[in-house]
Amino acid sequence: MNHYLSIAVELTCGFVFLFFATKLQGKTQFSQITPFDFISAVILGELLGNAIYDHEVKLGEIAFSVGIWAVLVYVTEMVTQKFIGSRKLLEGEPNIVVHKGQIKYDALKKAKLDINQLQSLVRQQGYFSLREVEYAIIETNGMISVLPKVDYDTPKNSDLKIKAEAPSLPINLIIDGEVVCENLKEAGFDEQWLKKELEKQKIHHYEDVLFAEWMQNEPVFVLKYDRKAQ
Repeated sequence: MNHYLSIAVELTCGFVFLFFATKLQGKTQFSQITPFDFISAVILGELLGNAIYDHEVKLGEIAFSVGIWAVLVYVTEMVTQKFIGSRKLLEGEPNIVVHKGQIKYDALKKAKLDINQLQSLVRQQGYFSLREVEYAIIETNGMISVLPKVDYDTPKNSDLKIKAEAPSLPINLIIDGEVVCENLKEAGFDEQWLKKELEKQKIHHYEDVLFAEWMQNEPVFVLKYDRKAQ
């Protein structure tokens, strides 16, 4: 029993250590995974895994190892921010694989991609033929950015001389039957207003609401719990 308790304690502490380590490294660890970031994630996972199943490794050693690695990653990120020349080595660089409608085979080979993979990435951006692509760039995180040819580009409101209102972000008011008070206050409303809006849709309890969203110049969008499906 003590063995399982020890594993539980080490795993919990390791989770906390890794959580703060990843928070220290910033959101780019999740949204823009570079080769360096991938190595970082693998090393952190390996440190925790070895610590849990190696009984000779103490809790303090786990914290020390994760802390040192987090500091190294943080310092590296600071270096790439302050010294432009280091970014190419540590983060990589974008590669133009389609230039003026022509596929650059050397750049494609450098990015370790074949034609089928390029087509797949282009389709994920909404273009189903390479003939529609004027430029395509493989970013450092492996994603592709596409600039379509003029004939296949989507016209903008300014192109059509259409006047439109400035866009506004939707705000979540209720999630899983609970009011998000901060969002409600940010929208400039209170619970009395929210109750009135719900009553307009014949809803009298927050617990009956799965999701509610407010957007400027729009009525409150409400999704009720489907009790029959539960």
